[in-house]
Amino acid sequence: MRKVVVTGMGVISPIGKSIDEFLGALKAGKSGVRKITQFDASGHKVKIAGEVPDFDSSVWIDQKDARKMARFTQFAVAGAAQALSQAGLLDTARKVNCEPERCAVVLGNGIGGFEVVTESFKKLFASGPDRMLPLTVPLMINNEASGNVSMVFGLKGPAYTQVTACASGADALGQALDMIRSGRCDVAVSGGTEACITSFGLGGFERLQALSTCRNDEPEKASRPFDAGRDGFILAEGAGILVIESEEHAKKRGQPILAEFAGYGGSADAYHITSPDPSGESGGRAIKLALADAGLKPENVQYYNAHGTSTRINDAVETKMLKFAFGEHAYKLKISSTKSMIGHCVAGGGGIEAIASILAIRESFFPPTINLETPDPECDLDYVPNKAQYGEVNVAASGNLGFGGHNGVVVFKKYKP
Repeated sequence: MRKVVVTGMGVISPIGKSIDEFLGALKAGKSGVRKITQFDASGHKVKIAGEVPDFDSSVWIDQKDARKMARFTQFAVAGAAQALSQAGLLDTARKVNCEPERCAVVLGNGIGGFEVVTESFKKLFASGPDRMLPLTVPLMINNEASGNVSMVFGLKGPAYTQVTACASGADALGQALDMIRSGRCDVAVSGGTEACITSFGLGGFERLQALSTCRNDEPEKASRPFDAGRDGFILAEGAGILVIESEEHAKKRGQPILAEFAGYGGSADAYHITSPDPSGESGGRAIKLALADAGLKPENVQYYNAHGTSTRINDAVETKMLKFAFGEHAYKLKISSTKSMIGHCVAGGGGIEAIASILAIRESFFPPTINLETPDPECDLDYVPNKAQYGEVNVAASGNLGFGGHNGVVVFKKYKP
């Protein structure tokens, strides 16, 4: 089986639009949650979100192309541009410089172009179908992120979109891992992207009673995973994109390797459309499968980036998952939720949190869970409260749980030739 490595990373997030900016914010425990500016939220109970501030697509994308992309697709292309550039895979025309037919795109997206749907519905109901946006369908559908990444950079291998709600990014990475291991491709651009901070999106999650409503006046304190005072998640947006390739392919190019992509595990709860299996065993099984796929034991892992949404049910169940999967080692493991700083980027979270896990390995640090002020007896593990900690990280894992009972876990190792 071919060893798979990471050679490039790109991020668009509420706390950074480059890897360096993102890393600095993680180490500083900086919150990116703020008052909503993309629309008038005065009629909503929730008035805060993890928006990507001052996003200028022209930095990464030709504006003629950008006009044919929804926001979630622009995020994906911008992240891919960063990742492919770091991986040394772009020529002067910004096309992939290796065999394009051997380069795949596998991206996760949960919702598609929500702002396009919102705008077209407004026009439909106000003025009739003739006033709808001409590109409504191609802009809104989930696969347009992977399609546009392949077109912009000339990637001619398979281009897929994984849709498993909040687990989409992790599951996309797992699919890409299997494609390279099997020899179907040599390089894959993979991760997750999402942009659903619209009145429609916010309202939908409000009606589920899933969002935090208590701290509109203190946005930076609203996302508080594993804290006894948590009351819901913060809707966010962004993309985390990785370039992964076979070790042989990377070494042949003389490309520096950032980490080994060692394993993936997935499972389904078969329990409830929005709530996780309360026993935690199904999600815990995904962790066990990922470790087995990586050829690792629980005690080999130093850091786990938790799904950690800041909802009452999720955080308690995820704690059970970790105990089920890691046993006694769960109490020695460093665990954190970077959603405490970013909010919940839905499918984008899987890619962003995978990048945070790789940075933990490379920088020998544990990102903090900020706003963890009052311990919850049901959440009794080490969640790296409030400040980053430092120590050697040889293995890091990241897990995501999605509506519908989807669980996806990825494992990364410090690269050793």
